[in-house]
Amino acid sequence: MVPEFLGTMILILGGAGVVANAILPKTKGFNGGWLLINFGWGLAVFAGVYVAFKSGGHINPAVTLGILSSGAQEFAPGVSANFGNMLLYWVAQVAGAFVGAIVTYLAYKRHFDQDAEPAVKLGVFSTGPEIRSYTWNFITEVIATFMLVFVILSFGNWPGDIGPLAAALLVLGIGASLGGPTGYAINPARDFGPRVAHFVLPIPGKGSSDWAYSWVPVLGPLVGGAIGGLVAAAVA
Repeated sequence: MVPEFLGTMILILGGAGVVANAILPKTKGFNGGWLLINFGWGLAVFAGVYVAFKSGGHINPAVTLGILSSGAQEFAPGVSANFGNMLLYWVAQVAGAFVGAIVTYLAYKRHFDQDAEPAVKLGVFSTGPEIRSYTWNFITEVIATFMLVFVILSFGNWPGDIGPLAAALLVLGIGASLGGPTGYAINPARDFGPRVAHFVLPIPGKGSSDWAYSWVPVLGPLVGGAIGGLVAAAVA
């Protein structure tokens, strides 16, 4: 599971890195805006999928669950799609996300030391809703992750091979279209691993890690991913 660990680490380094650049004080990209963040996450997915190619480039527990629920026989060539292997993928993905968040913190250490609202510092690591409503925030994450997993599995029906670029553009599109309400976690590891990093890191004035919300970007994507896999199998 080393490829999933490394791929997810690169995903977070690129994704959390662009958020840090856009929202932390005194960065070159300060106030870069939502589309800068969307493009950064899309390119982070592009890089992470390439790094994790040996394990199928999932870098997302919701994608792994979606593949399993679709009835696929393998997660990657030579790796059986079963519950035990899914758990191994999940552990590697969360661990990689945690380490990626730590490395991002080190890159922006002096900017985290600056005065900023606690929510801004947390926002580098994990998602949060613009309007807090756990039910509707959960539904948003389900819908966005369903779109991610269903379309990714649909790529396999296309005769050409456009690889990680397709996943990158899909994530960019989801961010631009469905990312407004919750910040589009669409990946339990992407949110949970960095949230744990935020909790343990000695960041001045960091405030709460918002554990009350933390279940939404974990369970919402898992439900959406499972539905995406089931629908992809039904229409294949």
